[in-house]
Amino acid sequence: MVLDTRSHVASPPHEIKEEDLLLDKLAIVFPVTKNTDMRFFRNTWMRKYLYPVCDWHAPNCRIVCNRDSTYRTLDKKTVCFSRALKEVNDKEFFIKLDDDTFVDKDYVVELLRKYSEHKSPLYISELSRFVDYRNRNTLNNVLYGNGKFYMFNKRLVQCLNTEIEYEGWRNEDAVFGGM
Repeated sequence: MVLDTRSHVASPPHEIKEEDLLLDKLAIVFPVTKNTDMRFFRNTWMRKYLYPVCDWHAPNCRIVCNRDSTYRTLDKKTVCFSRALKEVNDKEFFIKLDDDTFVDKDYVVELLRKYSEHKSPLYISELSRFVDYRNRNTLNNVLYGNGKFYMFNKRLVQCLNTEIEYEGWRNEDAVFGGM
């Protein structure tokens, strides 16, 4: 405690801001590869909220999918991290962010403020419709978010079917939308 001698009222050394409380509800899901420069992202505002999804066990890897990622295995990595998110109980919101994407902190805080305590599953992104006649029962006509950025809440995570079955390699973000 710091004593303010002018008013003789004790005040905390650091007041917790509303912004900090909102951001503490957030995990930024961040699929990485051997080419991702994690040092760069640890030097941004996002560092405290990053949940790197790695192919290997390493310091700071929150989720490990044990796959040697290529562009054609990202759909399986998406299913893997979605399954892992079901076990994360201390976060209300998740952002899936690509390693070549930056997001404005003020924009994220505003979304958190607006949708905090939202009672229904929530999925925020620029949505597209996926047409997949080969997987008519799982992926055909699903809405999915732009892969660079999508935000969703824990209620949506609880609804995800992480046992989804489909044929062939598919766009990882469409697979998320189909779950």
